[in-house]
Amino acid sequence: MLLLGIDVGTSSIKVSVIDATKGNTLAHAIYPESESEIISHCKGWAEQSPDLWWENVKNAIAICNARCTYDPEDIAAIGIAYQMHGLVMVNKKQQSLRNSIIWCDSRAVGIGDKASNDLGRDFCLEHLLNSPGNFTAAKLAWVKQNEPEIYGEIVKVMLPGDFIAMKLTGEVSTSVAALSEGIFWDFKAGKLSTEVMRYFGFDNALIPEIKDVFSEHGQLTQQAANLLGLKRGIPVTYKAGDQPNNALSLNVTEPGEVAATAGTSGVIYGVTDQLLADKASRVNTFAHVNHSSSRQRLGVLLCINGTGSMNRWAKDNLAPSMGYEAMNEAAKYVSPGSEGLRILPFGNGAERMLNNKIVAAHLQQLDLNKHSSAHIFRAVQEGIAFAFRYGLDILKENGMIPAIIRAGRSNLFLSDVFTQTFVNVTGVPVELYDNDSSYGAAIGAGIGAGIFTSASDAFSSKKKSSLIDPQVDLEAQYLDWKELLTKQLT
Repeated sequence: MLLLGIDVGTSSIKVSVIDATKGNTLAHAIYPESESEIISHCKGWAEQSPDLWWENVKNAIAICNARCTYDPEDIAAIGIAYQMHGLVMVNKKQQSLRNSIIWCDSRAVGIGDKASNDLGRDFCLEHLLNSPGNFTAAKLAWVKQNEPEIYGEIVKVMLPGDFIAMKLTGEVSTSVAALSEGIFWDFKAGKLSTEVMRYFGFDNALIPEIKDVFSEHGQLTQQAANLLGLKRGIPVTYKAGDQPNNALSLNVTEPGEVAATAGTSGVIYGVTDQLLADKASRVNTFAHVNHSSSRQRLGVLLCINGTGSMNRWAKDNLAPSMGYEAMNEAAKYVSPGSEGLRILPFGNGAERMLNNKIVAAHLQQLDLNKHSSAHIFRAVQEGIAFAFRYGLDILKENGMIPAIIRAGRSNLFLSDVFTQTFVNVTGVPVELYDNDSSYGAAIGAGIGAGIFTSASDAFSSKKKSSLIDPQVDLEAQYLDWKELLTKQLT
């Protein structure tokens, strides 16, 4: 019995087909191989085309099918992971009305801040567990204010994974987890927030049918099956945001367990059974994939926009002919601390952990007689690791104190320099696993289809590939970096 996992990432679409019995991956594809563009018409804007996501999904599945390592007829269920907080709007023909306003877009910060003040910060933190910030609800309010013609055509509002599920099945659904990501969900009332919908003037009819994360969200239509080379009727049994899904892929589902990822953005994501809310909304709390009204499981998320995006900038502008592996190797030959060179990696929009300020990226203390491109490669990765430490300190203020962090061996965690710096500066060991987000989506599909009883059941045979322990104390280097950041914040 086979499971198909799709990850709708910012950089690319990833697809995995796994054997549910053995837990091994039979085929894996990434499309496109070069990273997808983020469209930025104005400063702080970030958009992508939902229709391009769908084209890339079709191409990635075609690549997997072409491996000839499995029979597509044996696929029993489909799971979807997706970039969180994005806004997709469709008309009555289920056509997207504009580019998606994605997670790192900052245009709605002012709208979200005003909503927080008008609704009351105490109300927002108690009921929504977050300030509306620049999340999906605030982005929709921006469209309502600035693009009324488009707003008037909207039949359904959804997140990126909901759109792909709709293209597969023709049906539109959402979940409590997805609504909480968009700041539409009232945790205290246990329902769609009446106050948020009334405040922004949204019609409840815009919200799709609410289903459990692990449930049937529709079946593959004949049209989609023909396009994908799959059989009609395969159920979509799981949809989750990329960070809750990454946690699931690492068997992080119970209170105290913590996951991390360092792709386009960087995230530390811890599970709790408490309705936690950071007073400054620097870290955010959403319903986890296994959350229910009777058994609370919340994900506390620290997000840094400028992680992989900063590393990508360094490659594209300083070493366009080099791959990431070569950059990582070059960085190894520079001593820890990059001989005083410091990078602030905050050039990808407003940073929530910095109170939604747009700090921008900074290269500081550059010595033209000493520093080379290899120093910059290392300083970028060290700066990203220091940003993680800054965020982890905020999580600790909110009672999230991890003894160990789990991560997939992918993206920046493929770099020994980054991984060891991350461990050294946080002082927390990291367990690495050989999996990725599309593998987690496939596992989620198996849970939703009843093939697995739980994440623990699905991962019973999964072993960590390595354990990275702290080696040296980087506190002095971190404090030097933090001082530079503090100057920019003031």
